[in-house]
Amino acid sequence: MAKIRMNTELRNKLFNKMKFSFEDENTQEKEDFLRQREIVDEQYKSASALAKEVVERSYPPEDVAVLRTFKKKYGSPCDVVAKDKCFYFAHSEDKDDEGDIKETKSHFDFGLFGNLNGSEYDSEEGKKFAVAYFREDLKAMDCNPDIYAQQSENKDNPHKTKHVDACMKALGKHGNYNNNDNTGMAKAFDDQYYLDVIGTSYCRSRAIACTKDEYSMFERWRIAKGNLVTKHQTWIDSIIKQCDQLKIGLKAYRYLSEGIELATELGIELDEAELIRTNSTGLTIYNPSNLASMIKGMKNKHQSREAKILARKKYEESIN
Repeated sequence: MAKIRMNTELRNKLFNKMKFSFEDENTQEKEDFLRQREIVDEQYKSASALAKEVVERSYPPEDVAVLRTFKKKYGSPCDVVAKDKCFYFAHSEDKDDEGDIKETKSHFDFGLFGNLNGSEYDSEEGKKFAVAYFREDLKAMDCNPDIYAQQSENKDNPHKTKHVDACMKALGKHGNYNNNDNTGMAKAFDDQYYLDVIGTSYCRSRAIACTKDEYSMFERWRIAKGNLVTKHQTWIDSIIKQCDQLKIGLKAYRYLSEGIELATELGIELDEAELIRTNSTGLTIYNPSNLASMIKGMKNKHQSREAKILARKKYEESIN
């Protein structure tokens, strides 16, 4: 049979199929990301239970019940109980350089889009956490939850904005700041963490006292959220590096058989007949075997030290 020449459509199909395979592989970077999400769930469980304890210590449920009774009896003048999912927690167990007691406080938002640095305002960091946490759900809705990681070195642009907006819409985010108007997944997530507080003014005006140890637990929970964003970025970075090399190789290949060979070397099964059936020059920079070895080397899979040394030797022998 005559060799089938590569064209743009075939290159794109090969690239997309191999990229999907890269994302589906059980690499160490992916495992780190998934494990960190489990840690976030564990931290949310313990931190939210602690928040309930701390908040109810300042606003006892029996007082909340009395005030609600007064509201029912006297109306809006007694409307002083509200539900909230973000709180200023503060402790006074540290001293400054002069030995005076100082207050340490920060804003902790249990909502899906809560800021990761203590600010009470909405931020891109909160959105990055949300898309990482609900990555699979967003992928199933034909959204791109990896857009922030893929565009980490780029400023805002129409492509990035388009995909971010689609993700926020899919999650049910409404408005520019954290509010009670979210729907869908965002609302279901937020509803788990609302607590009764007394005083309807902004949360910054009602710092809630806690101990230093309790404050540290809240910090660990918030750090865990930030670590999920970092692990997501690391995983996607590893995929981007592989895809960059893949693009170079596919661009140089003249024949479809070279792309199929590359996929085989990478352990990816492709049906050449299907590629051709659905299908509407230059010097090869990397032969398929070498490119496959290079891309494999970019994955931090669980391997013994001996296996890694052997793989490296095979790669060096193939290019000599």
